[in-house]
Amino acid sequence: MLTFKLAQRFSERRSRSGLFAFIASSSTVGIVLGCAVLIASLSMMNGFENVLEQKLLKAVPHASFTKVEGTFDNWARIVKIAKRDSRVAEAYPVIKQTAMLRSGDQFKGIMLEGIAPNGPHPSATEFFTDGARAQLNQLNTIVLGQGIAHTYGVEVGDTLELLVADKSSQQFRSPQRHRLKVVGLFEFGGELDHQMGYVSLDTARVIGEIKHGVSTVELKVTDVFQAPQVANSVGNQLPELVYVDHWMRTQGHLYRDIELVRTVIYLVLVLVMAVACFNIVSTLVMTVTKKRPQIAMLKTMGLDNRRIVATFFWQGTLSGLKGAFWGSLWGVALASALPQIILLLEQALHFQVLSDDVYFVSEVPSVWRWIDVVLVCCVAITMSAIATLYPAWRATQIEPAQALHEHH
Repeated sequence: MLTFKLAQRFSERRSRSGLFAFIASSSTVGIVLGCAVLIASLSMMNGFENVLEQKLLKAVPHASFTKVEGTFDNWARIVKIAKRDSRVAEAYPVIKQTAMLRSGDQFKGIMLEGIAPNGPHPSATEFFTDGARAQLNQLNTIVLGQGIAHTYGVEVGDTLELLVADKSSQQFRSPQRHRLKVVGLFEFGGELDHQMGYVSLDTARVIGEIKHGVSTVELKVTDVFQAPQVANSVGNQLPELVYVDHWMRTQGHLYRDIELVRTVIYLVLVLVMAVACFNIVSTLVMTVTKKRPQIAMLKTMGLDNRRIVATFFWQGTLSGLKGAFWGSLWGVALASALPQIILLLEQALHFQVLSDDVYFVSEVPSVWRWIDVVLVCCVAITMSAIATLYPAWRATQIEPAQALHEHH
């Protein structure tokens, strides 16, 4: 307790000096700002990861199998084999094909996906507008992405023309035309809203001239990060040659980008704290220089080097504790209000930070976690404690007789 009280006394006396007060305050403020900004940044990365898992990975299959030639005539057998694996949550048939969408005099290339509205189907249907899935049972109906509808002025109830390459002949022929009624819209966020459309399996068979069977079997797995292993394991059990695909191959770059930015933030965390703690070193070195006579007197009174080190350890660590405490409070508050702050800035500056036709989310998400707050605080306090070692060593090198002689 003696060393702790000495550290407090040194801090109190130091605060009465203008120069010491400024340097001491700047070190604490630096830690506060560093902690707050880093907690907010990590929360933003958590938000992107959360949206990726909760939204985008519901819109895309975790794994898929496409037959090398032709279609899966007995797709139910493929589904049965896939479901033998306990890691597979759901397996369902789809028909995928590309087409050209025409609305008035405008054309748009889209990816059509035929699904079974009343049977096993992608969880992407959760993002359909009300009643869209039920109406998709009707022949020649389509559910379009919100991005396509907004760009081309399409509304529910409109009829569109779909142009598909004629597969019945090897010769060059004009595309087949199909008229589809828009019965609903969906909004995943990002580029999928601008390139996807859903139809029923029956409609997809008519458009693709498929008599029976499906082109692809898609999987949802219990752990999305095991999707590559599950896809390869199930693919090796199938009796037919298939192309194996999974979300880490098609959308994995988004997750890797998030993890890369998170790693960079951790690196910045250390560098920012190092800069902030440099002020602690400067403050304590100045304290040692100014308090040489007092330290010399304490040593003559029997204060050993271990307690001198402990005194400066507490003095620097107290600055780190105060900075980490207030920084964590401000960081959590900033992380909680970050989406609203970004929205206000967008409205004020008439500028959109995340364009919904490029990214899989149009708003900046933020999810703060206790583990990040604790990590940032621990790094701040640890580096503050490390910053005290050199000044404390300087204090132990003071010769009492010489210091008192110089003072007088």
